[in-house]
Amino acid sequence: MEERRMHRLQIALTKGRLQEQSVELFEKIGIDCTPIHEPGRRLIHHLPDYPMDAFLAKAPDVITYVEHGVCDLGIVGKDTILEKGHSFYEVLDLGFGKCKFALAGPKDRDFYAGYHTRTIASKYPNVTRAFFDKKGMDVHIIKIEGSVELAPIVGLADAIVDIVETGATLKANGLEVIEDVAPVSARLIVNTASMKLYQKEINALIERLEKELATHA
Repeated sequence: MEERRMHRLQIALTKGRLQEQSVELFEKIGIDCTPIHEPGRRLIHHLPDYPMDAFLAKAPDVITYVEHGVCDLGIVGKDTILEKGHSFYEVLDLGFGKCKFALAGPKDRDFYAGYHTRTIASKYPNVTRAFFDKKGMDVHIIKIEGSVELAPIVGLADAIVDIVETGATLKANGLEVIEDVAPVSARLIVNTASMKLYQKEINALIERLEKELATHA
């Protein structure tokens, strides 16, 4: 019986900092990522010494490509996974892109005092809803696309749910973290059908990544 030909994996990388850190990780395990460093106008980058092609996409599109089977794998932040929901396998915490979702509000104000319905501003309404549902709290959520920190300053909201790294932006605007909501970092995700069809190729990549991550744990 003829052995199955090795499948060339397709992976979607989140553009920006996660892309750079993903490339750095791949290079540590010996994968030549020169085409991604020198992309030109190409949209798909064929890696020369490993059977894999890379797509560069915005975070929500990474999930879309993986869910629809256009890509076998993707690297995307846990923030996007939590907000969009998913029908794929989340197989590996890559350990970079670390930050957190946090509930934040004006300094020296007791957010939980009283019984009125709070208004929360966020770019992540689904994450916000899930957080307060667990608490059994009924809140009014306003979706904000820009600088969400402005909402409590101008009286639009009592507090915000947003991604926090250092907390410097909150402090500069008279806000502080009230409570952590969820940790965030980059995750490797896999299309459900691809995991069955190309298990050998995908597991081989995962094992190399796990080995590298373990050495720096």
